Amino acid sequence: MGETAKIELEGKIYEFPVVEGTENEKAIDISKLRDVTGYITLDTGYKNTGATKSAITFLDGEEGILKYRGYPIEQLAEKATFLEVAYLLIYGDLPTKAQLDGFNLDISNHTLVHEDVKQFFEAYPAKAHPMGVLSSIICSLSTFYPESLDPNRSPEAKNLTILRLLGKLPTLAAWSYKNAMRHPFMYPKNDYNYCENFLHMMFALPTKETEIDPVVVDALNKLLILHADHEQNCSTSTVRIVGSSQANLYATISAGIAALWGPLHGGANQAVIEMLEKIHNDGGDVDKWVLKAKDKEDSFRLMGFGHRVYKNFDPRATIIKKACDDVLEKLKINDPLLAIAKKLEKFALEDEYFKSRNLYPNVDFYSGIIYRALGIPTEMFTVMFALGRLPGWIAQWKEMTENNEPIGRPRQIYTGHVLRNYVPVEER
Repeated sequence: MGETAKIELEGKIYEFPVVEGTENEKAIDISKLRDVTGYITLDTGYKNTGATKSAITFLDGEEGILKYRGYPIEQLAEKATFLEVAYLLIYGDLPTKAQLDGFNLDISNHTLVHEDVKQFFEAYPAKAHPMGVLSSIICSLSTFYPESLDPNRSPEAKNLTILRLLGKLPTLAAWSYKNAMRHPFMYPKNDYNYCENFLHMMFALPTKETEIDPVVVDALNKLLILHADHEQNCSTSTVRIVGSSQANLYATISAGIAALWGPLHGGANQAVIEMLEKIHNDGGDVDKWVLKAKDKEDSFRLMGFGHRVYKNFDPRATIIKKACDDVLEKLKINDPLLAIAKKLEKFALEDEYFKSRNLYPNVDFYSGIIYRALGIPTEMFTVMFALGRLPGWIAQWKEMTENNEPIGRPRQIYTGHVLRNYVPVEER
């Protein structure tokens, strides 16, 4: 018998198995706790609860380690393409040349969307938030592919849905931007790679083809890779719990997009730019706002610094800082907000107050700056996050369904009224 943990309740001792992951993570398996003791655990926010076993992503916040399927994020960001990483996450291994060529071809065959979908965009007001548009349209795709509603469909049918999502999300994301700008939609050009095609659909116009800078393509490729998966975060957990009900993959991904929308999750890079705008509108005195951030009595907090998981540094931020510097240098952007951002970065990296509290610039800080430099509107930042996170969501859904995991059903500790008798309204 392996290692066990003992819990004493009401004079009785119960033993529960200890399980260990391949990276020496340990957990107490309490899946039968309620059955044998009548108790449940209380873990608000699930901060100490492992909801599943997963072979996709390993994250060590104390050491600043992030690996996809065993591959360090540093190697993947430097050497791989986003679609290589997508293949790795979804299917378990890096593709061979033939597999990658076939994967690219399959996705390019599904970049177009049904012409009727364009009417959906026309129904949204110009000021509709692109995340709301994207979430609803992704869910609506299930109505165009009714065969995808069958939870017991064949592996081939499931894979077709995966390819459709990977192909169509960049088109729909770009169109949500074009709709907000009231620009004509640009159709995909499949002689471009994945990132080039997205930039084409975002910024090209029928009368003027936009030059696609390789420095920008490389930065976007890295950003998408860095956002591709991040273990059991809010949106990923949402995908797994919605998918556990055997909802179709379109609806499941739509739920993930909605969860990502929140400012405490995917909206963090948008909050960075809004903070920079606030400092700029106040006169741009960075020293003043740094002092406000240090003041415990002041409600102001710097956005884009530190991380609730990474305790010492965010490995993704280390990678994307170089891409950020390259983009700013290449595009020679003269933007007061970016100047403020560079001053804040200098404070965070050199000031002892920030260093001692591990308030380092994180990936949201740098990604917001890059998106701003590329001319991507602030409200589109979270859409960009969703574009990168899609392969991770798909991989998590695929793993969960293939493992036949049960429907998610958290418990609670009830704190409401005890029994009360109904009183007719005229007697209250």
